[in-house]
Amino acid sequence: MACLRHGVCYIANDLQLVNPINKRLRLRLHAATAGLSLAVWLFMTVAEAYTPLHAWLHGGTIPDDDDCAVVALAHGKVETVVVAAPAVVPVVWVEITPRIDFSIFRTAAVFLPDGRAPPVLPVVS
Repeated sequence: MACLRHGVCYIANDLQLVNPINKRLRLRLHAATAGLSLAVWLFMTVAEAYTPLHAWLHGGTIPDDDDCAVVALAHGKVETVVVAAPAVVPVVWVEITPRIDFSIFRTAAVFLPDGRAPPVLPVVS
């Protein structure tokens, strides 16, 4: 509720809601792309099986050193690439210095005069 009156909050909320392509159009674009990819693949498969169509694609005759997509598909030279995106991990150097604490007990060799030392028993004081 405190953020409703601030102009910065209005801008931040508006930026979250900006989406130039709505979900329905995005789904249709995905379906159209998938359909076009399937149509190209099927056309290449038909051109592989039907030699006159393959020759027509080359302008009438198939050259001897043909290395087109139809031949690559016929010989199984189609390679799929697996996208391996590396994870972006920020490198942070943390230096840990070991801290060693030790104590040494040493008896005091200083003798104070009478009446200046701490009491021997708490009852006496």
